[in-house]
Amino acid sequence: MASSPTPALPSSILEVDLETGITTQSVLSVEDRMMYLGGRGLAARFLADARIWQIEPQSSAAPLVITPGLLSATPWPSSSRVHFGFRSPLTGIYGYSNAGGSFAHRLAAQGIAALLITGRAANPVYLRVENGSVELRDAEFIWGSDTDETEARLLDRVGPVPASVACIGPAGEREVPIAGILVDGGRAAARCGGGAIFGGKRLKAILVAPGDSPPWPNHFVSLASAAHQQVARNPGVSSLAEWGTPYLVAIKNVVGDLPTKNHRLGQVPFVGQVDASAFEPFRAHTKGCHGCSIHCGRISEVPSGPHQCRSAGPEYESIDALGPNCFCSDTEAITHANARCNQLGLDTISVGGVIAFAMECHERGLLNDPSVDLTWGNPAAILELIEQIGMQRGLGTILGRGTRQAAQQLGGDAHSLAMHVKGLEIPCQEPRVAKAFGLGHATSNRGADHLYGLPTIELANSEPVARQIVPDLLPSVLDPWDESSKPALLKFSEEYCAVSDALGICKFTTTETYAVVPTDIASALTALGLPLSASALLVIGERIVNLERWINVKHGLSSADDTLPRRFLDEPLPLHRAGQLTQGPTASQPLPRIHDLPDMMNRYYKLRGWSRDGVPTAKTLTRLQLSQERGPR
Repeated sequence: MASSPTPALPSSILEVDLETGITTQSVLSVEDRMMYLGGRGLAARFLADARIWQIEPQSSAAPLVITPGLLSATPWPSSSRVHFGFRSPLTGIYGYSNAGGSFAHRLAAQGIAALLITGRAANPVYLRVENGSVELRDAEFIWGSDTDETEARLLDRVGPVPASVACIGPAGEREVPIAGILVDGGRAAARCGGGAIFGGKRLKAILVAPGDSPPWPNHFVSLASAAHQQVARNPGVSSLAEWGTPYLVAIKNVVGDLPTKNHRLGQVPFVGQVDASAFEPFRAHTKGCHGCSIHCGRISEVPSGPHQCRSAGPEYESIDALGPNCFCSDTEAITHANARCNQLGLDTISVGGVIAFAMECHERGLLNDPSVDLTWGNPAAILELIEQIGMQRGLGTILGRGTRQAAQQLGGDAHSLAMHVKGLEIPCQEPRVAKAFGLGHATSNRGADHLYGLPTIELANSEPVARQIVPDLLPSVLDPWDESSKPALLKFSEEYCAVSDALGICKFTTTETYAVVPTDIASALTALGLPLSASALLVIGERIVNLERWINVKHGLSSADDTLPRRFLDEPLPLHRAGQLTQGPTASQPLPRIHDLPDMMNRYYKLRGWSRDGVPTAKTLTRLQLSQERGPR
């Protein structure tokens, strides 16, 4: 029989009003912990309670919710991800971002389950979190600084203490809708415009001092140690440890899953110039998040020349967004572009998306700017546009609003070239090849998103994992062209992703590699006094997904918003095979395409217990203990 929940689990809720400077404290209920765990689950619960659909994103009343994972203070492997929840200034709907580093660990080690921030400070401030309490401090001395300088100057103030910093750069200060939050020297909570939320509140940064890690039950520690060993033995993890995420570039190029020229193509002829080996000469050293032995992060340095820089990354998504998707093959320029995005505090996926959009608009005669040569692949144009977006000048004042709003302003046929879902730029997967990812981009509650579902099983072709995780979907789940299993696969992986985010666990150990599976996590939580089976754990994930959907229904979204740009639905994907570009389908090798997105969507809705309009039914909400009228309570 499980013991009562350990009091060491984070349970303090701190509410901070930046306008008045008043902080209040409450305690997380056992019911909320069991229903939502922590991290993304708690954030959704608090945002639903706040009725964010009734509050404009940049209003002083708009809430910003910051939550570590339930396991972030524990020795569980790779469990130090922090979650930022808010109404997105980019999409206007439910939004969030999360990041690794040590920030979540330090919050949770102080017993903090959530920071709820409202109000707008009269002058720039930063928050110092120490000993379980929050203090507002003047930030005028760092306002206007980039993220590198901001972090360095804040850490200088605390001396040798190993503190963590989450901060914004000039883009966030200017409330650019594609601005992100930089954590611990280059871990980016980038998507959905969280940096603009910080900037609108005149919140430059949050500094978290370390706390004392509490003792944990011996059985839990043993299970955590075994999980570390499972992660170390996993072959997928070993590739991440050796090369980082850039190892994906070459693999994805082979199958046509490397978005190129604003997602028109799925391959580049210069892959050897942008794959992992091409970036290896610039690797200064590896970097890992707290409690992680994978060390997939890289610090890269271009030592001299016009692209001299030093910064975290670039990761796969940044390489493709700023490289192939803009048809740029200059490795040093891509590294520099990534570094500038980090310093300015910009989402590299959205930046690469809007620049590729601008280049295609230029190619088609829809956009001409005398100050920038928008020819495909022009490194100078990419770097100039990053500066313009971050500093809100020139063409950057339009592009910084994202592709949806930029297309609306340009008019004409520009909307057909805007690669977004629900206003969020599509990340670097090709939906005609990675069909479960494509379905996930369409359904994701924060807009186009690879990490919301991360249905990797179909692409990894791992039969042992499929037999362990989704045996009922074999053999179709291993066939990338078979659309029949995609809805069920996505439903499962969305729920496991939600659990990972609620616990603060990096998905490189869960839905990316399945080094750790739901039964492992359920056993660990039971050892902490939270008796949950694997199936009960996934029901919590299902509850989180449905609550987020319920929030978006309140925002006015419906099935009409769960779709993909026409490019992916109408155009088969040209592929290079054996060095030749195949212009049309052949009997033996048909070109990749999505055959029936509406059918996949309808089957997905049915599995979810949603109406044909994509709305959770009363029966589904009741089963998940969510009220149709009041959401989580």
